[in-house]
Amino acid sequence: MDEEIQFIIDSVEEKMASAIHHLEIEFVNIRAGKATPSMLSGVKVDYYGALTPLSQVANVNTMDAHTITVQPWEKSLIPEIEKGILVANLGFNPMNNGESIIINVPILTEERRRELAKKAKAEGENAKVSIRNDRKDGNNELKKLEISKDQLANAEVDIQLLTDTYSKKVDELYLVKEIEIMKV
Repeated sequence: MDEEIQFIIDSVEEKMASAIHHLEIEFVNIRAGKATPSMLSGVKVDYYGALTPLSQVANVNTMDAHTITVQPWEKSLIPEIEKGILVANLGFNPMNNGESIIINVPILTEERRRELAKKAKAEGENAKVSIRNDRKDGNNELKKLEISKDQLANAEVDIQLLTDTYSKKVDELYLVKEIEIMKV
């Protein structure tokens, strides 16, 4: 019986860790002012009729804090890469020098920084909701087991401790991201 309880607690922890991982991915996609290759991670390029991630047809690097360079492996792909960047609707205007594509990342305004901080806060709240749902699901699974009230109470306390730990981790990740966004 203890194995079943531990299995439920472990699966709840795994789901909560997955929520944190998802939050980290979402935070990477929220721009914080300086140029990073991950800003173009969602860009798809028409590569001989198939939509292909940009990273599979070109090298994406940063020259400085405000410039991204895209060096295609085939020069014939330059127009398709430009089109893919525009279609991705990232707010970037790619420039083509015949050899590669250069993207100037504009400096964020104060208003835009606040919007991005709100977006990060919303993503953090979504992660917390997911964590609380995982707690609820775990507690419901525990109640289906035929265990004593003491065992149930102890297992629920363990799940609540996990919930508190992962919720605190969400808050910590948000604070780091907010500082990164608001830094000029």
